[in-house]
Amino acid sequence: MAQSPGDPLAEVLVEAGVISRDELETAAAARNGAVERLDETVARLGLAREEDIYSALARHLGLEYAPDVDRDICPALLAQVPSEFAMRHQVLPLREEDHTLVVAMGNPFDVTVLDDLRLLTSRDVRAVVASPRRISEAIEQCYMEKMFRDIDDMQTEELAEEDLEIADLQKMAREALVIKLVNLIMHQAVQARSSDIHIEPHERELRVRYRVDGVLHDASSPPRHLHPAIISRIKIMADMDIAERRRPQDGRVRIKLGDRMIDLRISTIPTLHGESVVIRLLDRSAGRMALTDLGMREDTFALYRRVISRPHGIILATGPTGSGKSTTLHAALHEVYSAEKKVITIEEPVEYELAGANQINVLPEIGLTFAAGLRHIVRQDPDIIMVGEIRDRETADIAIHAALTGHLVFSTVHTNDAAGAVTRLLDMGIEPYLVASSLVGVLAQRLVRTLCPRCKLGFEPTAEDLREISITSHEAGPITLYRAGECDLCRKGYLGRTGVFELLQVDDEVQHQVLDKISSNDIRQRAVEKGMVTLLADGREKVLEGRTTIEEVVRICQRDEM
Repeated sequence: MAQSPGDPLAEVLVEAGVISRDELETAAAARNGAVERLDETVARLGLAREEDIYSALARHLGLEYAPDVDRDICPALLAQVPSEFAMRHQVLPLREEDHTLVVAMGNPFDVTVLDDLRLLTSRDVRAVVASPRRISEAIEQCYMEKMFRDIDDMQTEELAEEDLEIADLQKMAREALVIKLVNLIMHQAVQARSSDIHIEPHERELRVRYRVDGVLHDASSPPRHLHPAIISRIKIMADMDIAERRRPQDGRVRIKLGDRMIDLRISTIPTLHGESVVIRLLDRSAGRMALTDLGMREDTFALYRRVISRPHGIILATGPTGSGKSTTLHAALHEVYSAEKKVITIEEPVEYELAGANQINVLPEIGLTFAAGLRHIVRQDPDIIMVGEIRDRETADIAIHAALTGHLVFSTVHTNDAAGAVTRLLDMGIEPYLVASSLVGVLAQRLVRTLCPRCKLGFEPTAEDLREISITSHEAGPITLYRAGECDLCRKGYLGRTGVFELLQVDDEVQHQVLDKISSNDIRQRAVEKGMVTLLADGREKVLEGRTTIEEVVRICQRDEM
């Protein structure tokens, strides 16, 4: 993808010599979806430092550069710029100079923001340039602290949660501070690239954590007594029953944060100290990943493309929850889709919209299960079907018969490795001859965090280090591996994730093994002898390439092969 013609920062960086024209093209091609800014991509790839990017921009515009916005803030000025405006436009009030409000901006090209600020504050406004990331972090920290101070100043009667009436909950959930607090929690999670928000009540504290790149991190936590108000606000947003606090509930809502549309999948469960909430964040503006973006080896990628190009059969993705199975299947569907084919999916829920596909949400409360939906889908004359998950014999039966009658079927199952999918289908009660004649390929996968290119640290591994990923010292010779460092670009040395894959192609030999009810371990061993790359082997290669760490591969490959 070439640079965006509407991105004036691109030419500034080239003209200032911060990056070359070739590096600009590299960054443009590597941008992670439509929502990643050019400066984020340049910094993520290690092409330039954040300070160099924004100091060059400030020089180009003749503006002051503010590298440490968090040190320059006057707390008394925060009230003059509402938190919603600051978050939406990424602008932060810093100080007063001769009755002029000085604000930090990451995008000083947007002069309409300054005009809006002049109207909002009824005073002159001057911009200085700062990193959008630092501005975002400062906004979240400063406004969160201000909000907590305002909450502490409120005269509120603290009641036991079990004593709160519906009217009390509704009133608390509609308090302006509570609404702002919930919005700020969600905005902070999106800015941190979180996939989930966890709000967990404990006896003396309310804990908020964000899951980033598969790992939970603590965030600023509100006062404990606000727990009922926060939960009620989230429930109202998702049209859930705020009076029901003893049973688990599920809901969903779509919200707009800045220019981004975010789908929220909300789950509550009752715990000893109150309701615990998990919010899954699905950024619809982030863009769908292509097969080439998933991190497959060249040989695995080529084989997988051949497998999904089959006219009929079942193709499975396996792995634990959160291992990227849905992302892979959607990328595969996009790869094989054409205007001449009809594609129908049934999912729980629909996470990505696929252009040209007919997509169905599972609704168990009205009887629309995977099995029931699939039964009707096959009557719609589809060419390609995707079933979110095969959980039971009925769904497996229908999917297999659809494959045998000329349909290409994609789905997922929960198994540890690729060969385990065969055993899983047999354990559901499917006849071996049906599995052997319908299954064409199984892709097992995991996600590992990738090292930050700016701060990763090289080291010479010991023999014990190498044994962790099944390398003996005499095989490897002197090599350099990398461990996580820490810098202001990343989160404790890691930045993003990539896939680790194991692809089992069901050929004639595997079909005979299935018919003979050979164990999954024997199927796996024979596949490795024929050249199948295991999860561990793929992870080991990414360690040797310096893309991830030994600890990450060990974390996702805890099995006997290690």
